[in-house]
Amino acid sequence: MISRPRPRLLTVLLTLLTLAGVTALSGCSGSSASGSGSKITIGFSAWPGWFPWQVAQEQGLFAKNGVNVDLKYFDNYTDSINALSSGAIDANSQTLNDTLSSVSGGAKLSIVLVNDNSTGNDKIIARDGITSIADLKGKKVAVEQGLVDHYLLLLALQSANLTEKDIQLVNLPTDAAAAAFKSGQVDAVAAFAPFTSTALERPGSRAISSSAEFPGAIPDHLVTSQKLVKDNPKDVQALVNTWFETLTWIKNNKEAAIKIMAKRGGVSEADYKSYDAGTTIFTRQQNIDAFTPGVTPQHLDYQANKIIDFIVSTGLAQQRPSLDGLFVDQFVKAAPQ
Repeated sequence: MISRPRPRLLTVLLTLLTLAGVTALSGCSGSSASGSGSKITIGFSAWPGWFPWQVAQEQGLFAKNGVNVDLKYFDNYTDSINALSSGAIDANSQTLNDTLSSVSGGAKLSIVLVNDNSTGNDKIIARDGITSIADLKGKKVAVEQGLVDHYLLLLALQSANLTEKDIQLVNLPTDAAAAAFKSGQVDAVAAFAPFTSTALERPGSRAISSSAEFPGAIPDHLVTSQKLVKDNPKDVQALVNTWFETLTWIKNNKEAAIKIMAKRGGVSEADYKSYDAGTTIFTRQQNIDAFTPGVTPQHLDYQANKIIDFIVSTGLAQQRPSLDGLFVDQFVKAAPQ
């Protein structure tokens, strides 16, 4: 049902943007305790750094912070990106790389929170007999084209003095790509957790590269429409406050939180615990540091420009997206310490 190749992300985005404008949420009255009263729809999908939203919902933390949230889970990450860009949802959990691709396609988006950095949970996994990226030359590699692990794959190939032309790229949705690798249809796969667990079920398979080798290259965020930031700032603040309160709840109730997040991810609690080192959840201070302009990979503006250079040069984006209005740090700065 989901094994068919998907079109390039930017093509989908441009089509959707011509069919629908960004959904406007009106009204910004009332106190910070009650928010605007509007329902905010947040999208998220299968990534360890985003499963805390499930904890927030089940523990009633959105309501506690005065925001009315419809939390929508997407089985396919691409669908969540397209939903935000078309205005079907108000906010989404997505990477900086994919957000920049959306912005280059015309979407008006703002990053209001850094959830985490991928520090190993995005992996390139290969069959027995393939021990390095250089060994991928001429091999079939499955990946969801145009998305973040395609970017990771290109970075890894570049580090081995190879290009996409040196491999046989098989374009599949990430879950289908992992399944294709597990069943022996391809030689390697680029995927993110929890789909890495599926891929590693293939006997003899191993990770030959991961996001740990490219520090700061894959930050993950809560991304909203710019209109939501403008018209409903109290609700956006409540979302950010909820996130940090959720992290505190998880810290104080680790086993209960793991049970919730593992169930949402469709993996065992043991597998979920194995993802800890590969996803570095950001504190409020790390958020503030990331939003601060700088010249190292920890700074979002620096990383964004590196990503833009890369995705334009490789054709993942057709034009350089503007960073105007993209990084909005007021909410993490105002969050309770």
